[in-house]
Amino acid sequence: MGLALARSASANPTVDVAGRLATGLVWQASRMARGSGPVRPTGFAALDAELPGGGWPASALIELLVAQPGCGELGLLLPLLRQTPDDRWLAWIAPPFIPYAPALAAAGVPLSRLLLITPSSAGEILWATRQAVASAACAAVLCWPQRADTAALRRLQLAAEESATPLFLFRPENAARQSSPASLRLALSPAGKHLRVDILKRRGPPTAAPLLLPLRGDDLAVPPSDVMARPDPAPAALAGLCSR
Repeated sequence: MGLALARSASANPTVDVAGRLATGLVWQASRMARGSGPVRPTGFAALDAELPGGGWPASALIELLVAQPGCGELGLLLPLLRQTPDDRWLAWIAPPFIPYAPALAAAGVPLSRLLLITPSSAGEILWATRQAVASAACAAVLCWPQRADTAALRRLQLAAEESATPLFLFRPENAARQSSPASLRLALSPAGKHLRVDILKRRGPPTAAPLLLPLRGDDLAVPPSDVMARPDPAPAALAGLCSR
């Protein structure tokens, strides 16, 4: 009798779905997801409150869509970058400008753990990014891809999940029209002394309004020419030695 009842319940999709909803195994779009893995605080309480689990997903692809380079996107990540352990790397792959080491050091980013990788083609950028993520040796990977189709994005997302490494892709704002497997997509734009953050995708209901995050003097919210300089194509190198 007990076996028969168990079979009957498992064969009833209504009972099965109801049970899974009750235990949180099925995510409902009208509710904020609990988060399927560890998260890392963003350093901005207002942003943490809007993200599933209360921070950056630690094992996921995260897309930051920028209206223009230097709008404050690096400042958004500084609290995370400051927390890099001594046995992990920060990989920056194909940034549009060379990171300005003195500004990063003043902001508390450990330059000795920062790697600057400058591949020479779009395909090499994606390959290098996947290798950096899959190595599980990085506390975070930041990448500025020239282009990335859905298949490439899916491979990067899987690599981030398997290695438990947060991967941040900086893409132009028009990339919002492309579907993406990223678990989180934020659109960033300057708004006076603030950074406007529109949450385009998260595991939860749409946000009621964009966030306005204050930009402090140490979070690199200055013209790109004051923070970075255009690099020449070069092999991978330590960013702690770069100059303007």
